[in-house]
Amino acid sequence: MSRALDLDEQVDDLVLLLDLVRHGRARTRPELARRSGLGRTVVSARLTRLLDADLVVEGELGPSTGGRAPRELRFRAEAGAVLVAEVGATGFAVGVTDLGGALREHRHRAWDVSAGPEATLDRIADDLEDLRGDVGDVAPIWGLGLGLPGPVEFASGRPVAPPIMPGWDGHPVREHLAGRFGVPVWVDNEVNTMALGELRHGVARGVSDLLYVKIGTGIGAGLVTGGRLHRGAQGAAGDLGHTAVHEDSGIVCRCGNRGCLEVLAGGGALARDAVTVARGGHSGRLAARLADAGELTARDVVEAAREGDQESRRMLEHAGVLIGTTLSVAVNLVNPAMVLLGGQVGASSDQVLAAVREIVYRRSLPLATRELRIEPSPLSGRAGLIGAATMVVDELLSPARLVRWLQDGSPVGRADLT
Repeated sequence: MSRALDLDEQVDDLVLLLDLVRHGRARTRPELARRSGLGRTVVSARLTRLLDADLVVEGELGPSTGGRAPRELRFRAEAGAVLVAEVGATGFAVGVTDLGGALREHRHRAWDVSAGPEATLDRIADDLEDLRGDVGDVAPIWGLGLGLPGPVEFASGRPVAPPIMPGWDGHPVREHLAGRFGVPVWVDNEVNTMALGELRHGVARGVSDLLYVKIGTGIGAGLVTGGRLHRGAQGAAGDLGHTAVHEDSGIVCRCGNRGCLEVLAGGGALARDAVTVARGGHSGRLAARLADAGELTARDVVEAAREGDQESRRMLEHAGVLIGTTLSVAVNLVNPAMVLLGGQVGASSDQVLAAVREIVYRRSLPLATRELRIEPSPLSGRAGLIGAATMVVDELLSPARLVRWLQDGSPVGRADLT
């Protein structure tokens, strides 16, 4: 009982020190004392507990600052593994990571999310089981993280009226996967997990204020403020795709409104407009692709633009102008230091990137854009998987949860932690 009471009193210090080591901000005991503000005796006692729990290990001697050289500390990322999945409108990816977010293995499958939650989640679970077997000697599974292409109530892990996911509204996604794997499960909007992936492991490391914009079939954003993901009161923050661009547009969005950014500039809109252009005889490349495949996608438009197709370039530039106009409002509102464009369109189209940059720099306030960087997402297709693992480990190592499992040695099999 006394040890449990001690843990309650120590957990905030333990998490503080663990985060400093885990994120590479402190590598020795003296650095921990300086950066945490805790006394050396307290640091030593708390660190001993983390060492005993095998969450932190001591390695080689670090550089000396005049006295005895201290041993370097590192987070023991190999202590556990995380199963991760990211669902899009037309496919999903699955992977296995260590506790540091490093992907051991991952793969992609074409899939229509409108197949419904039961079929989709069962297929994801089957692929995760197969992947886990292929990886071989994997550490114990600590948890599972999933990103979905729609609004998710983070507290319950349930989608709420997702426009591109018919049949998913209110589905117990967390319970479905926890029942299959017997581990704690966290579910979030896929763009939030992408933002986390870039923030912790990508080009946005060290950036406190970030706007990650995914431009794929739909359009969404992940918002980081003060170094922390901002989900909003219920988890709906960042849904740029359903911002009204042209109220008088005759095109009805899947959310039921007219003139949403997504329905005018997203991947679905590009595919729709590409078919019109091809059938109208305005693009030989798109017409040939349509005749060959029977359909066109946003990827076809991006590839045709790279090959010099002027109509494809025009469509992408127009989409970039609409997206940039909406982003200029967001830049003025939250003043990010970096905007990253991801997704099959955002991360691969020079025309969209150039148009977004031109509009945002021209229409946002000079102070808001003075040091603003607008770049394609380098992690691209891996960002969501890495971010999903980061989400799981962040939750497991939070004070509220660490205190519940640390004395047991690990959170393995503790589906109740969510």
